[in-house]
Amino acid sequence: MSESFRNYRGMQQSGGRRIKRSLFIDAAGVRFLTREEEQRLSQVQLLSDYLAGKRQELQNWNEALGPVADLSANRRKLTNIGTFRAFALAYLKNHPNVHSNMTCMVRQMQATAEGVPLEIYCFTTTTVWADYERIQGDIFDYLLAVLPEFGLSLYQQPSGNDMRVGLAGRTAAEPMPRRIEDMSEA
Repeated sequence: MSESFRNYRGMQQSGGRRIKRSLFIDAAGVRFLTREEEQRLSQVQLLSDYLAGKRQELQNWNEALGPVADLSANRRKLTNIGTFRAFALAYLKNHPNVHSNMTCMVRQMQATAEGVPLEIYCFTTTTVWADYERIQGDIFDYLLAVLPEFGLSLYQQPSGNDMRVGLAGRTAAEPMPRRIEDMSEA
């Protein structure tokens, strides 16, 4: 045999097709949650049990520290990226098109110059290519749209428009002039 090939028989027999893709989170947005954010996020159905358990775990840990817990660096706290990771996993586990009997995880990979990768690893309940692509697209559409609820955003390299906005001394919300000549008038 002189040509390469892929063996799809295993995928067909398992009944699921693997999703393995990362969201590159802007590291500048990673931080501890405020109490107000914890309260608001605890109302999210997929997070309520996680946050209740995690708060108890952290409270027990911090109380066991005794007086050294007064120093903030000694205390454990909830982070927005960790809470988003728990949310994304709960979302996948409750998704009707994600295979419940196959590996499902959301893991944080080593940070890179492009951000902090959160890898989504799961299997769809179908092996049909078009359905797989639709399911994968729907999952990532939703996760991308919900990121701001956690104070997070994707890392994105500056574009030409970002540079023009910055050089013109504008904010991204202000409209850019249509012509370069108009920039000096603004």
